Amino acid sequence: MSNDWRTDRIGSALRGENPTVLRRMTAGFAVIGDVQFLPGYSVLLADDPTTQRLSELPKAKRLAFLSDMDRLGEAVERACRRLDPAFRRVNLEILGNTDTFLHAHVWPRFDWEPSDLVTLPVWLYPRERWSDEKYALRSEHDPLRETIVEELDRLTE
Repeated sequence: MSNDWRTDRIGSALRGENPTVLRRMTAGFAVIGDVQFLPGYSVLLADDPTTQRLSELPKAKRLAFLSDMDRLGEAVERACRRLDPAFRRVNLEILGNTDTFLHAHVWPRFDWEPSDLVTLPVWLYPRERWSDEKYALRSEHDPLRETIVEELDRLTE
């Protein structure tokens, strides 16, 4: 599969071509992040690529998106707690400063993170963490993906 899906993450998810999709949610798609320097990093993509802000959604869809964000956050928390005893917490963020489409970041945080970074926003990590191939999403992350999906399914039941 080519990397074309990266230029249209939501459209490719709608077409079933985005390989990072974990699950279709009520108001979007739960996807695992392209980088995994904090294992379990996930993103909730709104299912309309033209929506740029949470406030643009009708109230019911807005609440559905926030509920999906909550469910993905809890699934990542449960999965990371199961797989890493150093799991600390989950940070949830809706930013939109780089990618203008509506999305929410779900960042797991761990006690093994560098002491000068563990209490700071993830965005203060060195830039090379975002581009170093050793942190790229790959097949080694499949068990983590599967665990997050299991937890999403449990929370849906």
